[in-house]
Amino acid sequence: MSRRLSLFAVLATPLAVLALVFAVNRDFWMAKDGDGYVIRFDMPSVDAPVDLPDVEGPADSSRPLVVIDAGHGGFDPGAGNAGLREKDVALGVALAVRDRLVEDGGIRVALTRDNDRFIALSDRPDIARRLNADLFVSIHADSAENDTARGASVYVLSEKGSSEAAQRIAARENGAGQVNGVPLANNDAAVGAILLDLSQRNAQAGSAQMGRLLLRELQGNVGLHRDTVQTAALAVLKAPDIPSILFETGYINNADDARILTSRAGRAQIADDLARAIRVFFARKAGA
Repeated sequence: MSRRLSLFAVLATPLAVLALVFAVNRDFWMAKDGDGYVIRFDMPSVDAPVDLPDVEGPADSSRPLVVIDAGHGGFDPGAGNAGLREKDVALGVALAVRDRLVEDGGIRVALTRDNDRFIALSDRPDIARRLNADLFVSIHADSAENDTARGASVYVLSEKGSSEAAQRIAARENGAGQVNGVPLANNDAAVGAILLDLSQRNAQAGSAQMGRLLLRELQGNVGLHRDTVQTAALAVLKAPDIPSILFETGYINNADDARILTSRAGRAQIADDLARAIRVFFARKAGA
């Protein structure tokens, strides 16, 4: 046998053995009994709505429902200063308000988040709409370049922001055959636009009223940065058919505000004021 043939035989023999093993027992190469090395699972669609939170309080669905939204969360900490994070402040106040309202009874409460997780801005008011909420309150803590700025503020959706949001809501709900949950049946688009406009005006009036009530309750208990309701085209408030406010509890980088926001007594006072304003809002709405 030539040297070339001998070299080929040496190299071919282990390859032949390996091929024989593979042919006789494929399990040598492949996992069995489901013990694979690839885990496959279905990811939710990018358009899939987030799960709805639990509603706490009375089981009576005729009772008013407020959705409390703790701003930021998860990988979005919001404003921060010396280890104090907006997402933690917002969640602490939201939990305290929920507990106070549930304890006093008569009002149903849902939280957009009750832990440290991220929720997209558009999903927050959408949760309120899907739950048919009567009020939406988003809780935040502000920050400023000047650390002398301090005090709470209340915002509602501006007319421009409300108009933009109304157009999106109209496009979606007209396509679904309803506006603000009211079936349009055989009515034309003009009727749908009127219904939405009426709903929008009512929600704007309710938002302003809730904002004024909260400022009134905060006065004298918690310092105010502005004593009138402010307007802005804030994405989290863009549910034009539900009264909605954004509550800036204080300036997280101000020493005085930080002491209030980090103390149990301070957060309890803020929660008490907000819970009281919510109760007065619903009492007035019911004509009491």
